[in-house]
Amino acid sequence: MQIQYVIINFIILLVILVLAGRKTVKRIFGGRLEKINKELDEAEEIERLEMPVFESVSEESSEDVLDEEILKIKTQTEEKIASINAFGEREYSEIHRQMIEDARKELFSVMKENVIKLFSYEKYANEIKSLDSQVIDTILSEICLTPGDMAYLKHHDVLYVTLTSAFPLEKEIVEKVDKATTELLESVGGKTSLWVLEDSSLIGGLKLRIGDTVYDGTVSEELYHFEKNMNHEPIMDDDTVGLLIQEFTQKAEEFRPQIHKYQLGRVMTVSDGICWMDGLADIMYGEVVEFECGETGMVLDIQQNRIGCVIFGEFSNIESGSRVRRVGTIASVPVGECLLGRVVDALGNPIDAMGYLPYKSTRPIEYKAPSILDRSPVNSPLHTGIKAIDALVPIGKGQRELIIGDRQTGKTAIAVDTIINQKGKNTICIYVAIGQKETLVAEIKEKLQSKGAMEYTTIIAVPASSSAALQYIAPFSGSAMAEHFMYEGKDVLIVYDDLSKHAVAYRELSLLLHRPSGREAYPGDIFYLHSRLLERAAHLSDELGGGSITALPIVETLAGDISAYIPTNVISITDGQIFLDAELFNEGQRPAVNVGLSVSRVGGAAQKPVMKKISASLRTRLAQYRELAEFMQFGSDIDDATKATLASGRLLTEALKQNRYNTVPDYLQAILIFAVSTGYADKIIPENMEDFEKKLYKYFTEEKAELTDKVKTAEKFDNELKNELSEAIGEFAERF
Repeated sequence: MQIQYVIINFIILLVILVLAGRKTVKRIFGGRLEKINKELDEAEEIERLEMPVFESVSEESSEDVLDEEILKIKTQTEEKIASINAFGEREYSEIHRQMIEDARKELFSVMKENVIKLFSYEKYANEIKSLDSQVIDTILSEICLTPGDMAYLKHHDVLYVTLTSAFPLEKEIVEKVDKATTELLESVGGKTSLWVLEDSSLIGGLKLRIGDTVYDGTVSEELYHFEKNMNHEPIMDDDTVGLLIQEFTQKAEEFRPQIHKYQLGRVMTVSDGICWMDGLADIMYGEVVEFECGETGMVLDIQQNRIGCVIFGEFSNIESGSRVRRVGTIASVPVGECLLGRVVDALGNPIDAMGYLPYKSTRPIEYKAPSILDRSPVNSPLHTGIKAIDALVPIGKGQRELIIGDRQTGKTAIAVDTIINQKGKNTICIYVAIGQKETLVAEIKEKLQSKGAMEYTTIIAVPASSSAALQYIAPFSGSAMAEHFMYEGKDVLIVYDDLSKHAVAYRELSLLLHRPSGREAYPGDIFYLHSRLLERAAHLSDELGGGSITALPIVETLAGDISAYIPTNVISITDGQIFLDAELFNEGQRPAVNVGLSVSRVGGAAQKPVMKKISASLRTRLAQYRELAEFMQFGSDIDDATKATLASGRLLTEALKQNRYNTVPDYLQAILIFAVSTGYADKIIPENMEDFEKKLYKYFTEEKAELTDKVKTAEKFDNELKNELSEAIGEFAERF
């Protein structure tokens, strides 16, 4: 009757909890959502504002002034709306996350209270105490000395052993433990010091600690693992709660302690997101540790007498002297199809207010790059949809192509356009935003959604406000997610935006870990850091499925200095670079690709034959044009041939201009470049090139669809195809 009474009380408490929680949720949501909706209404009001009355100006300038003012107001409105949307999304996401977290904590608290009540009854207390002898026998059969224990004994004669139980232990059990541990240590020339303690928080059972290693067979340990498993389940409805209650009640009534083996250490000092610990002598580099407060971290430094760890969460909750637990796993992130269309943080936790992430598997963030024998040559193109890149700096699947340039020169724009252009091409995209503004990430997500690109894209957002530890692991997390798809035989495009900020985050961590600094205060292993990241991009062999990861790392330069430390490092690791020139950008060239400094070392092998043939002389002609244009600044007289070269070069430059979010299929790119480079567009003034391009595409897709398909599928650019293309373009030029 007593146990039935307890269970009935437990169910009543749970119902009260659920009902009370729903009211609280409604109250919280109501206030927060009202605030968000109010700000969104304010943004809409800005759009409905009447245009201001401008002061009278001359006829020549009135139209320009009006256009400038309209553009200014439009820009301000868009920025305001983007900011409010980002704020609203963050608020909603935080409310949603906090609700689930609070629900889990409350539910587990109620369950734990009832377990304590259950084992307080004499019947169940005696049952659990009767198992002590069995538990200790199991523990003693498993105990052994770890390499860390052996290393400790070399410097100390005594190894401390602690036996802890919830209730007073029988003398026979204590003597059995003392004898077994003494014999174990004497076998290696050491001594033991046994301590016997009581701790009611264990609820039931007992645990034995030898050095740093704990053999735990207590009720509290079982509750710990139950709570951890519960954190992976979405508590979204009454059915889920009911299943959890059923499982928990069954485990409580049929409790049989299992022996859990783990290691404990102690926090020495903690500051600035870095924790120094002692103990845990057997821990590995990159392994996850868990603090008493629930925060987690990752080992990044192992010294003789201490271990350095970076903290993923709030380090102010961690105190010196508190226990730290070895989790036993390398830092991992969720992987799989469930990530597509989602925005997650560096640990794979969703931050897009779209609810629970139903992942089925995880993957270590650090993983060995494919070997040489596991790779295939880069032989398949990955089209960006950008004329200047697909023609001059082609990218192949499995390539690592660096995008480099000064701030605000269009680096992110190229990456986003490339993602948009992968729609319908069976390529999964991962965008890793490292240290970027939240408004920028929100804008990118909105644009990808509007273009239908979020269906095959995952965004890993680690804003500038995030800790250096999360910014450090972000690209490795993205690479782990990409590798999951690659080893399934799929093609993946991953963008690291950007590695300059990643290097700064790693420099901060290294300095806090007291590592020696080198050039520009960066640690000596910064090259190894980026090389082991970028080497994971590859085109796998057919035996391994033929999947690929194409990496587009972004690096920011200062005043175009590509000889700085980080740019030179990444240039030497990658298979080429797309250099964006600030001067070209200011002149109105979009994208501002510097042909002279941009190169693709392996992408040419993946370029389609038609485009390869048509664009063969394009780089030389553009270089000649740039050289002559600079020479003409001195005002020298020029001959007709030079004038023709300048006119042709200017047309080519105009033809390669392209607006954002306006990608062009590769076969249409080839047709346009052929038309301009063969002289059919010579009579077109540069200002009309955009109109010429649009009508040319329309002409070939509608009236010359058969010829367009030939260009699209052609294995070589022979004379027959060339003549057909010349005839069609000539016909269009006369009509235009």
